[in-house]
Amino acid sequence: MITKVVGKRVERVGIRDKVTGKARYAADLDVPNALVLKVYRSPVAHGIVRKIDTEKAEAMDGIIRVFTARDIPGENLYGLINKDQTVLADNKVRFEGDAIALIAAESEEIAEEALKVIEVEIEELPALFDPEEALKPEAPLIHEKGNLLFNRKIAKGDVEEGFAASDIILEEEYETNMLEHAYIEPEAGVAYKDENGCVVVLVTTQNPHADHAQLVPILGVSSEKIRVIQTETGGGFGGKLDMSVQPFLALAAYYLDRPVRMIYSREESFQTTAKRHPLKIRMKTGATREGKLMAVKADIIADTGAYGSYGIAVATRAAVHAAGPYEVPNVYVESKAVYTNNNWSGAMRGFGVPQVAIAHESQMDKLAERLGMDPITFRINNAFKTGSVTPTGQTLSASVGIRETLKKIRPFYKAYLQEVEASQQPLPQGVRRGVGVASMWYGIGNTGHPNPSSAQVEVDEKGSVTLFTGAADIGQGSDTVLVQIAAETLGLPYEKIHLVRADTTLTTDAGATSASRQTYISGRAVFEAASQVKQTLLKVAAEMFGIPENLVECQEGYFFPQYREFQKIAFEVIARRAVEEMGKIRGEGYFNPETTPLDPETGQGIPYTTYAFASQVSLVEVDLVTGQASVLKAASAHDVGKAVNPANVEGQIFSGVAMGIGMGLFEQFFPNKTRSLDTYLIPTAMDVPEVEPVIVEVPEPTGPFGAKGVGEPALIPTTPAILNAIHQATGYWVNRIPADLETIRGLTSSMEEDTGVENKIGPI
Repeated sequence: MITKVVGKRVERVGIRDKVTGKARYAADLDVPNALVLKVYRSPVAHGIVRKIDTEKAEAMDGIIRVFTARDIPGENLYGLINKDQTVLADNKVRFEGDAIALIAAESEEIAEEALKVIEVEIEELPALFDPEEALKPEAPLIHEKGNLLFNRKIAKGDVEEGFAASDIILEEEYETNMLEHAYIEPEAGVAYKDENGCVVVLVTTQNPHADHAQLVPILGVSSEKIRVIQTETGGGFGGKLDMSVQPFLALAAYYLDRPVRMIYSREESFQTTAKRHPLKIRMKTGATREGKLMAVKADIIADTGAYGSYGIAVATRAAVHAAGPYEVPNVYVESKAVYTNNNWSGAMRGFGVPQVAIAHESQMDKLAERLGMDPITFRINNAFKTGSVTPTGQTLSASVGIRETLKKIRPFYKAYLQEVEASQQPLPQGVRRGVGVASMWYGIGNTGHPNPSSAQVEVDEKGSVTLFTGAADIGQGSDTVLVQIAAETLGLPYEKIHLVRADTTLTTDAGATSASRQTYISGRAVFEAASQVKQTLLKVAAEMFGIPENLVECQEGYFFPQYREFQKIAFEVIARRAVEEMGKIRGEGYFNPETTPLDPETGQGIPYTTYAFASQVSLVEVDLVTGQASVLKAASAHDVGKAVNPANVEGQIFSGVAMGIGMGLFEQFFPNKTRSLDTYLIPTAMDVPEVEPVIVEVPEPTGPFGAKGVGEPALIPTTPAILNAIHQATGYWVNRIPADLETIRGLTSSMEEDTGVENKIGPI
């Protein structure tokens, strides 16, 4: 299918305002006479709140009001999947930073002074910071229902029979750490009451409709009395799926007759927002001497912190993907999400799959090495193909591009190996290079749950086309992609589509900007809405031409009979006639991928309609003296179904590699210790290597023009590829991230350098 707009590198929607500084983010909004909001937070990780005294703060000049839990007009609980988090603590705090009181003041300075005079009496309780300790019978309860939030099991075949039929069995333990999202823009927003008494919240967010759904019961009002509008958002990576400033803004605006604003400092953002789930993974893998995978058994424990957030989703997705993109006849996985008194863990790019990919891809390289097989060949021999059955019992019927991605990176793998062999001798003493491979798969959308999106397309009497979508663009480019899909469907130039997005009064729910779902699911909803409009206009055009509808085409803003393009009529003319005859032309699009719930005992079911696949190869240099590892080159091949905008896809791949370098080599968040970017190291331009993005297109029949998603998949193979490259360079396996200076020095401390000590690395 030849497309005119889809598949092209068009200019991003809104990009000129962003690069010229005209774009207004939440903290940039100029709201006259706005009050400043600040939160008093718990200084302890676990305790019973016995007394809250706000009298001194309330008596200060410039303090308008201090709110506590008793001031919440509705329900003092929220959470999209698991409603267990308080807006303001009523009787218990569960992590250091839990909100207790909210101050509304004339200025930030006054609010800060008021924080110092609030007196809170807390009876401290024993705190739990290790999920395995939290699971012990004698452990104190963080929540009344117990410390186990959720347990997901996946069972296919008979793993014991699978291991019995294996010639080689590998059992290892892996551990990943808590990570901070570190988006450029901290949490911020403003709120006010409009002339109709509606509380309007303008906020940086990944899901305005979910925010709206949670704010309604907190305020105890009808849904039309709250409006949430997404402002320009400076990154999210999952961290802006949970509410942050939203309930505080809404609560203050509900009571006060003045607008309010709230901006988290970087320190407050670090202390009080969701983090990536740390996982402990015990994995056992069996294979035959011919290199056929026979069994995978995995035990996963996820630290979900003080509140559930997206812990259920992470534990489930980690379990579903634990065996990797490979045909394994016998699989058993148990994945637990456990409460602790750490910062709560939530959604972060990949929902647990980047963590389990480290385990299954390390296992693949270890098995390939023991079997004496090339790591790419070993993967290709076991990779999914059309007709393969996943660990949940789902038969893959289309768009299975994992083998193609492996074949695409093989030339890079060979070239990098040659580069390593050529460079070993000239390298400084103690410096080694290695090449690593990793693959991944990722289910698009929510796991085994309804996952709909909706969109509308309107055409007015002037022929102007407006696309309405609830999808939040957080920098990943969904605005651009959805406009491209609408333009392609209607046969219009890209610039002719006007966009209204992410406003709960003007747009319908498109679901979260998460799970790499917007291009696939919202894109299909946009396609359906635009198709309805196109069908109406084709009928009018056919009447004007006096020919059947199936003989009319529309391209580049003109309708014309097939094979008689010279008789074309402008889109605007057809639209004007249609509106005159039928009134407003409006298409309503809706798409909900077909899934089934996973069986609670066996995990069997259809969690996703389609999957993204990818493979990556990385060239890494390791300095054994300092312990520093650096990525020199990377090639990453991604099956995206169809690249609606190749530049967007490449941008996601570049960012995924950068984020994966940080995850693999130096990022680590320590609860109650890591406070800001001065101690939390993230990649800079100096850390990002030469990256070769490779787009693989194996169309998904249910996707718009065959498209799937790439946002989270772009990250997933990077860290395991780096770790496998470190092994090739040093001879040592890294089973716990990050592979930072201390970790590598610890692994290689017994290795003797060229300065008089025996070299235990051997040839590459």
